[in-house]
Order: sequence, then C-alpha cells, then structure tokens
Amino acid sequence: MKVSLVQMNSRDDKKKNLADAAQMVSDVVAKDSPDLVVLPEYFAFLGEGRENIHGSGEGFPQGEAYRLMQSLAARHGVTIHAGSLVEKSGNSHYNTSVVFGPDGAEIARYRKIHLFDVDAPGGTAYRESDTINRGEDIVTYKVGEVTVGCAICYDIRFPELFRKLRDKGAEVIVLPAAFTLMTGKDHWEVLARARAIETQTYFVAVGQTLSHADGRKWCWGHSMVVDPWGHVIAQCSDGVGTTSARLDFGYLRKVRADVPVANHHVL
Repeated sequence: MKVSLVQMNSRDDKKKNLADAAQMVSDVVAKDSPDLVVLPEYFAFLGEGRENIHGSGEGFPQGEAYRLMQSLAARHGVTIHAGSLVEKSGNSHYNTSVVFGPDGAEIARYRKIHLFDVDAPGGTAYRESDTINRGEDIVTYKVGEVTVGCAICYDIRFPELFRKLRDKGAEVIVLPAAFTLMTGKDHWEVLARARAIETQTYFVAVGQTLSHADGRKWCWGHSMVVDPWGHVIAQCSDGVGTTSARLDFGYLRKVRADVPVANHHVL
C-alpha cells in the first residue's frame, strides 16, 4: 500500500485553498500512484473568528469541498482522506474528516474529539471550543484489506484514543493537523513516533505549514510517515509540498510478533 501526504498552506480564501488542494492531489496521484491520499486539517479554510469559521462550514454531502474531494477520488480511482473540514450539522459545527473510496462514495466520517484550547508559548491563544463542537465516535475504515484509524491534530496528545484505534484493528493511523510552530518544533515528531511505537502502526501525520492569520500564526509542517518501530520513513520540509511512502505490512506483523505489547495490557 502506498500513501501520499499533501502538505498545504491554507489560509482564509476557501476558493484558492480548494483549487490548490485539487491541483496537489492530482499532481501527486500522477507522480506516485498512491492507494491513499491525505490532506491536512482545515485544508479548505484556515482562518479566524467564529463567524468566518462557521461561514466556511458546509453541510454534507452538498458542500463544495465535500463534492470536490468526492469527485477527485472517483476521477483518480484513489481513496482520499480529506484532512478536515468545518461540518455544519443543524446548529452544531464539527472539525470533521471525511474519507472517500475510489468510487467516490463516503466510507468514513470522524469528528474531532479533543478540542485545542491552549495558551501557546509566545502568548498566542487558541480556543477551538469557541467555534467547534466535540465529537464522540472512534472511527476506522478500510483501504483494501487494511484498517485505517482516524484522529485529528490535538488528539495526538491523548494516547487512550490510539490504543482504542489499535484495538479496533488499525494498522495505519491518519492524523491531519495544523500544529503550531511553537509546539510543533518540540513535540510534533516526538508525539508521532510515540503513537506509532505504542500502537505498532504506520502513523501518517499530515500538517499545515507556514503562516496564516496575516502572519500572526504559523504552522510547523514536517508532515511525516512513521513506521511501527518508530522510524520516520518519509517527511516533508517546511514548505508546501508532498511526500509518499510504501507501507510494508509484513514488517508490521513482524514488529507485533517480536514485541507483542497488545497481549500484555493489564489495565
């Protein structure tokens, strides 16, 4: 199985973000022929203010970003893990990953469980709960015979979620993100490698990069694939771009047989 990561610099122009996403997905499919393509958190709109964030949201399946990703999956015959979008559902708004199979059908929908309410180093405040409702469900889906688990950004700091995904059979875990520069430089790789080692899965962490909010906020980038032993096997740098990796499930089975941690939990 091959996975391709699309690292973006989304801002508050939804039309441009969607055009950029479509072009990058098409380019990486043509170049690397992946089975799974993953975009970052808030790929369609990364802006500020409750009204702006809610205004960028869309109902499923009629929304513009939803229909674009659906059509791209069907056109290219590839599974697309559409990072995350602001989903409107009644009076609620969720930070939601939607996954489309190679025929364009929706095969998974995950609403972010852990919301980012943080005063970051450097004095910048983030209050995701001011605009976004919390999800509750643990979600997996299939790419062929492979089980893939869903998480988003701040979820990475809560290992209990990832153990539950592994217990549901996940062999790959996908985490779209918009990790901040200040936390990312110290914690992004450490946490991604830890989650891969704990769960003995391939961990696919796909981030936003560079600045948004008129240069007041920055994302870390460095999207990566980590193998079940904790080694980084593919990684983007600081800028907009893509990377791809081939996942070896024979190696995954060997790691789990050599150190069978899933059989040893007592709590």
